[in-house]
Amino acid sequence: MDSATYAIEADVEATHWWFTERRWLFGRLIAGFALARDARILDIGTSTGTNLRLLRELGFTRGEGLDASAEAVRWCAEKGYGKVTQGDVCALPFDDASFDLVLATDIIEHVDDDGAALREIRRVLKPGGRVLITVPAFMLLWGLQDEVGQHKRRYRGGQLRARVEAAGLRTQAKFYFNYLLFLPILCVRALVRALHIRRLQNENQLNSPLLNRVLRAVFRFDVWSARVLHPPFGVSFLLIAARP
Repeated sequence: MDSATYAIEADVEATHWWFTERRWLFGRLIAGFALARDARILDIGTSTGTNLRLLRELGFTRGEGLDASAEAVRWCAEKGYGKVTQGDVCALPFDDASFDLVLATDIIEHVDDDGAALREIRRVLKPGGRVLITVPAFMLLWGLQDEVGQHKRRYRGGQLRARVEAAGLRTQAKFYFNYLLFLPILCVRALVRALHIRRLQNENQLNSPLLNRVLRAVFRFDVWSARVLHPPFGVSFLLIAARP
């Protein structure tokens, strides 16, 4: 991502509905893993530190991050989020079997060789260790956020599961989420494309205090119910896998 995108995300990640409710979802899932507070956890693609914020709030003492961008490392350092290493997800600078949990949330869509990234994640996981992956879903939703985020692709669930299992990981859970806003987001992105609207630098700027409160409530219900209903579509897809 470019510097302007990092600056926008750093400014909104503490309060924006997308970030706060994703952290709520991830927190509930991580709590279900029953990890020790001193479990070693790696957040890949830290960006400006939203997952590192979550790990600190959950009480984990050995969370650390990795990002390819020096800009991301700087933002995390300024926020006091702990150790963040600059590096490549396709060549992780860590020993084999180092981590109890890896978070790879909205990262593998950024790399040319997602298979190589998944094999590296498997390598650094301890036997029995888990990875929590999220990706943007459905190419028909391609929009401004994909462009400013320099995405290579969006995924269907079956496509991601096949690549995860080809890397030697075993799927434990999977579901689409952000399904309630699927149609509104599809319509807005189609309109932006049709009208060639490019004044916004980032979709996260489309917000207000009232809208943020409303969307936080909608998204909280969405991410809670998606785990139960397993909708056949969503703006994002989540998968949990383990190294056998």
